[in-house]
Amino acid sequence: MDPAFKRPAQLLLALLLAIGLSGCQAFPGSAGPEPESRPELMGTGDLGLIIERATGSVLVINTSRHEVLGRIAGLGDLSHASVVYSRDARYGYVFGRDGGLTKVDLLTRTIVDRVMQSGNSIGGAISQDGRYVAVSNYQPGGVKVFDSQTLELVADVPATYTSGHGEPGQSKTVGLVDAPGNLFVFSLFDAGEIWTLDMSDTSAEITRFEAGKSPYDALITPDGRYYIAGLFGEDGLSMLDLWNPGQGVTEILPDYGKGEQKLPVYKMPHLEGWAIADGQAFVPAVGHHQVLVANLSNWSLTDRIPVQGQPVFVMASPDNRRIWVSFAHPDNNVVQVIDSQTREIIRTLKPGDAVLHMEFTPRGEEVWVSARDSNRVTVYNTRTLEPVATLSAEKPSGIFFTSRAHELGL
Repeated sequence: MDPAFKRPAQLLLALLLAIGLSGCQAFPGSAGPEPESRPELMGTGDLGLIIERATGSVLVINTSRHEVLGRIAGLGDLSHASVVYSRDARYGYVFGRDGGLTKVDLLTRTIVDRVMQSGNSIGGAISQDGRYVAVSNYQPGGVKVFDSQTLELVADVPATYTSGHGEPGQSKTVGLVDAPGNLFVFSLFDAGEIWTLDMSDTSAEITRFEAGKSPYDALITPDGRYYIAGLFGEDGLSMLDLWNPGQGVTEILPDYGKGEQKLPVYKMPHLEGWAIADGQAFVPAVGHHQVLVANLSNWSLTDRIPVQGQPVFVMASPDNRRIWVSFAHPDNNVVQVIDSQTREIIRTLKPGDAVLHMEFTPRGEEVWVSARDSNRVTVYNTRTLEPVATLSAEKPSGIFFTSRAHELGL
């Protein structure tokens, strides 16, 4: 080729290569800003929130790294707070005692939105399809349902009832859970009723059931079939079979409840903490230093396990091999671990003063335990029962991992 033609061709090729290289640098991920100026990319599967009850804040934590990623402040009164998660596990919905409902972003560690929806609330739930967030209220009583994207009010359900004297009243609502079919189920403390709220369409249909005297808390079994309310006003519990609601509410465990108590009740147990393991339900006894064991096939009481104090949370590890028990004051500086097969206490742990909550990692290799008055969270290996990490926190209480986004009734 004539050199006169070859040189311009070489220059053109060099120019095209230069343009191509500069164009490649413009694509996301190929070069971009310096690493130190770019936020860390991560999924949400091993993240969670820890409630700091005294400061109105939550810690965003990474369970795999045993690390606090940041703090989100400005969430109001968190003295009795709980959390549910969006389906993608990016957003947490924090229910405060002051009636505040706060949507937080775990990745940006910011408040997305916040509404003051009542004067006093006691927890909430997210619907099966993730579209709705419901809040259970003490003052005024009732349940409010919000759009999970915008926090706009979708349904307002006053818990109205007629008292024994024929006067209208507004009941406190407790034990709010989600159930299959886009149902919310909750109990009316003052009315002695269980209600289901159907959010499968815009009609928000309510069905009422008689439930016994003064239901104070409730749970739903892991398969979403049975809703069980504890009764403070009488012995036993009330159970609603959501597969067969036409059968109404039946009484189970007549030996369980307030009536037999021989001790003052320092703190009512949380029924959400029931352990289901090896075909048995392990139940915190009200006013007794006992964990009760019930046969799931007929709900008969089969055993009573003596423990150190009045149990508050009785929780099974995900493999159901061990039961972890926390206690009310004055025995609330320990956690006892029970073998679910032998039903014997195999270890007494001392995570700190005023143990308030426990949360297992999704596959159960670790459990995180909050100690409010020691200002720390201790992480235990569930096989060796030895501590593997400690995190500082301001008066920590509830611990909520994003794995809850994919579980019923939490």
